[in-house]
Amino acid sequence: MKNFDVIIIGGGPAGLTAGIYLSRAKVKTLIVNEGIVGGQMVLTHEIANYPGVENISGYMLSRIMQKQAESFGCEIRSNIKVTKTDLSGKEKQVEINENETFSAKAIIIATGGKSRKLGVVGEDEFAGRGISYCATCDGDFFQDKEIIVVGGGNSALEEAVSLTQYASKVTIVHEFDYFQAHEHAIEEAKKNDKIHYILNSTISGFYGTQSLEKVTVKNLKTGNETEMPISGTFIFIGYVPQTAFLNKKIELSARGEITTNEDLSTNIEGIFAIGDVREKRYRQVTTATADGTIASLNAIEYLQKK
Repeated sequence: MKNFDVIIIGGGPAGLTAGIYLSRAKVKTLIVNEGIVGGQMVLTHEIANYPGVENISGYMLSRIMQKQAESFGCEIRSNIKVTKTDLSGKEKQVEINENETFSAKAIIIATGGKSRKLGVVGEDEFAGRGISYCATCDGDFFQDKEIIVVGGGNSALEEAVSLTQYASKVTIVHEFDYFQAHEHAIEEAKKNDKIHYILNSTISGFYGTQSLEKVTVKNLKTGNETEMPISGTFIFIGYVPQTAFLNKKIELSARGEITTNEDLSTNIEGIFAIGDVREKRYRQVTTATADGTIASLNAIEYLQKK
C-alpha cells in the first residue's frame, strides 16, 4: 500500500487546483481520476471569463493545470476506476482498478458530475452514434449537417453557438418558453442566424438503424408529437453528482450532492468535498478552483493539527 498525506478523488478544475496548492506546500498528494484529466472543463469549447485569460479551450486550461500540479510533485493517475473506499479511521483508504490501494490522512472528493440524460427511448442505443454530450469532442462529425441541441442553460446556448461553426443549422429544443442562461449567452445565440428554436418541447425518442436518423419532438403543452429527421443531437441538461462510490456515512443533500461546512469539510473528519459534487448554488470553473484552494488550505491545517 502506498501512503500519501492527501488523496484527491477527481481531476477536474477543483481537484487540480487542490493538487497545485497541496503539492506546492510539500504535501505528498495523489490525484486519482476516472476519465481524462480536466473533468467537465474538457468538454467546453471556449472559456472566455477565466480571470487573466482572454479565451482558452477547456482542454488547454486542463493541460496547463495538470502540468502545474505535476511540476510541484503531485502524482496523477487518470483513466482508472475507484473500486472501493474506506473513509473511516485516521488512515483513509482508496482502492483503484480492484488491485491497488492507497492510504492518506485526508481525502478531498472532487468527482464532479456526469451528464444528465433525457432517459427516453433510443438514448442509450445511439449514444456515440448520433447522440453526444460534448460539442468539443463530436462537433466536427456534423460538418454541414442539421443538428439539435437539447437544453436551455448556459452550456446549451454556448455550445449551440460553438456548433454553428460545423453544422448548417442548429435547432435548440427546450422544455420551457424561456432560458435559464445568463443574458450574454442568450444574446449570442439569438443573433446567430444558424440557430432556431422549438420551445415548450422535449425529445421523446431517438430512432435509426446503425446510427441516429430521426427524433420525435413532443410539445409539452399540447402533447402532440412530430417526427424530425436528424443525424445529430447534443444534450446539455445538467449534471448528476458522482457520489455512488462513496461510503453512505457521508452526508448528502436530497439531490445527492455532498453537504459541506464553510471550510468545505464533510461530516466525517478528514474528508473534504469540492466542485460540482458538493451542494452549492453556482457551478463555474472559477468557483471550482476557489473550492480547491479553500479545501487544500484547510486540509493542510488539518494535517498540521494531527
